[in-house]
Amino acid sequence: MSDAQDFGSELAGLSDAELAAVVERATEGRAGLAALHAVAASVAATVGHAPAVIDVTPDTDDESELPPIPLPDTFGQVEGGPVVTGVPVPPAGIPVAPGIGGYTNTGVPTFESVRDKVEQRYGTAQGMGELDRQTPVGRSVEEQWDAREKAARERLEQIRKSVHGNDSD
Repeated sequence: MSDAQDFGSELAGLSDAELAAVVERATEGRAGLAALHAVAASVAATVGHAPAVIDVTPDTDDESELPPIPLPDTFGQVEGGPVVTGVPVPPAGIPVAPGIGGYTNTGVPTFESVRDKVEQRYGTAQGMGELDRQTPVGRSVEEQWDAREKAARERLEQIRKSVHGNDSD
């Protein structure tokens, strides 16, 4: 048996709280393992507060014999537990393809996700402009713009005629 297998066997014998504390201590100060450290710290802080797992079998007759399940004191409210920062780490055993969800494994947005967001916002802005032009207020604004543009063209023609009239004198 190798040293790694011996070490793994010893770690497997630890309780959840002890194992979380070991991982938290081993990853402390390592920038590459910051996400693992944050998760281990979170687990170490909440291991004692996790509800007990009740083994329910089909032959259970009376529910009054079951021990009460302890509920967290915050009931899902904000600031109810430790804050975990950093890049989320997928559970073990689930394959991770690079760039899933629009982010790389290091948490940087991919070019495609940024482009999609820009295109979506541009399309939304165009649609809102079209909807604005179809409302009565939007139509009246367009009519006012057209009236001002027409008046400006007429005034420009008057100025041109007056300038050309002075040239012939």
